[in-house]
Parts: sequence; structure tokens; C-alpha cells
Amino acid sequence: MRLARSALLMALVAFTAPALAQTKTPPKSAPLPTPAPAPAAPDSDNADLAYGAYQRGFFVTAFNEATKRANKNDPAAMTLLGLLYANGQGVPRDDAKAAQWYKLAAAKGDRDALFALAMFAFEGRGGNRDAAEGARLLTEAAKLGHPAANYDLGLLYLQGQQYPQDFNKAGELFRVAANAGNAEAQYALAVMYKQGRGVPKDLKQAAFLLAKASIAGNVDAMVEFAIMQFNGEGTEKDESGAAQTFLRAARRGSPIAQNRLARILMAGRGMPADPVEALKWHIVAKAAGAGDPDLDAFAAKQTQQVRDAADKAAKKWMSTMAALTP
Repeated sequence: MRLARSALLMALVAFTAPALAQTKTPPKSAPLPTPAPAPAAPDSDNADLAYGAYQRGFFVTAFNEATKRANKNDPAAMTLLGLLYANGQGVPRDDAKAAQWYKLAAAKGDRDALFALAMFAFEGRGGNRDAAEGARLLTEAAKLGHPAANYDLGLLYLQGQQYPQDFNKAGELFRVAANAGNAEAQYALAVMYKQGRGVPKDLKQAAFLLAKASIAGNVDAMVEFAIMQFNGEGTEKDESGAAQTFLRAARRGSPIAQNRLARILMAGRGMPADPVEALKWHIVAKAAGAGDPDLDAFAAKQTQQVRDAADKAAKKWMSTMAALTP
């Protein structure tokens, strides 16, 4: 049995309307950056109280402490005030005030503020939508090494939006973000290595990057790395390891992983055969649109007892997931 590549990967390979770029450029609900803690002022006898309070969820304290620091021209504190206003944490949400603080911090070269302003420009928060301005701000933030800015800018070059389509440039930007630990960039760059688009084809490098992104929690990377593990592409063949990776992604809600896991449990490759579990995951995947005629045929051969047990397990899993979904 040789597992096939996911539909998502094939969509990415086409590059004409890549699924990843459709959802991430610009991110419609991108999380605004959490500012890095600034060094304590020379006359301060403690660490960054504002940032520490924010991390612990004490938003009013964070606002008060950040205001003190912002009044001393601290750009990180200004960015934190922008974040608090943008999210409505400790103060009423106010995009206009958030943008004002971000602009003050950006003028002082704060890369988090530049990235936040880029997201505001793409989304039309605190002003009119302005993709060109968003792209410009992403470029400035990327030059300062902001990982997410490099990733999003790479997607713009991948799609040919705001900038001419340039796979090589996209690969360079993804690499910067990937080296900084951005899991989405690691996944995107891995796909480029698998296909040799913008970078030389290199399955080992692709597998390496997919493994890193998988460990970081990127579900698409889990699926693709598991396929490479199962097939022995770019990495040592490991059906057992692949099965466990599919299981992680299946539990995270990936229909593709759920389907592959069902096939593994049907065939007993990588983990013991289990008709009930195989049908359970098949039912779950099918409910999400990932049908499979072979598994339908497998289900038809099982006893009514097995089918009933699988149906019960699938309904329990789906109801639990529905309850956990915001």
C-alpha cells in the first residue's frame, strides 16, 4: 500500500490558486503580534512589568504599566498598547487608538508594530483597506526580520499579488521565516522543495522541514510528513511512525489524516488492524467530505455489530469535537 499525497499539497503545487495562499494572504483574522519584552529602562529596578502582566492576563495592569513606559518613548510599550486596544483587553476595543499607537511604535522601527499595521491595512481596521500599503508595511517588517511578515510577504510573491509572481523570492522569504521557527513557512518551503519550484528539488530537505513543522503543530505538515514516512520518501521508511503522525493529525481534525488512518487500520500497516476504529475514522472523514470507495466496500463486508460499534464511536468523537469547537 502506497499512500497518495493530499489534495492540499496538489493545490499548492499548482501555484495558480494555492490553497495555503488563499487562506493566508492576507490573513483575514491574523493574530496581532505579541510584542517582545523590551529591556528595562536604566532607572528601572525591575523587569518589564507591562509585558509580564500581559502574559499573565492582567490586562489592566499591563495597560497602566505600558502607558508609563510609552510616555518615556518606549516603542515596545507603544506596541503593547496598540495590541490591548486592538483586542479590547483591559480597555474597550478601539481600532483607531490601536492604529495610533502602532504608528508611533512603527516610526521608531518596531517590527511588531509594522506587522500589526500591515494586518490593519489588509483588513481595513483603523482606516480603509489598502493592500498596497499592507504590502509595503510587510516589506518593512520583513526587512527587520519579523518571521510572520516574511512568510506573508512570501505568499504575496507566490500569488503575484501587489508584487510580480516570483517563486525564487517567495522561497527566500519563506526560508527566513522558517529559520526563525515559523511552522507555516517551514511547511510552505517544504512543499517548494518537494516540487523544485523556487528552490532545487530536495526530498530530504522537504522531509526535514515537514518534520519540524509537524512537531510545531502544523496539521498539514503532519499529514505530508506522515505520507513521506510511510512511503520512505526523503526520510527513512517508518510505517509505525507514520501511523502515529496520522493519528495526531486525525485527532486535530484533518479529514485527510482521518482517511489515511482509516486505511492503515483497515490494512494493519503501521498499527494493528482494527475494523471498528477503521470504520470510525472513515465515518468521521466522510462526514467532513473525504469519502473513500475502498473503505465503503470494506464497511459493507463487516458484521452489523462492527458497523454499529464504529458508528457509535464516530458519533461520540464528532459530538465531542463539536462541543470543543468555539
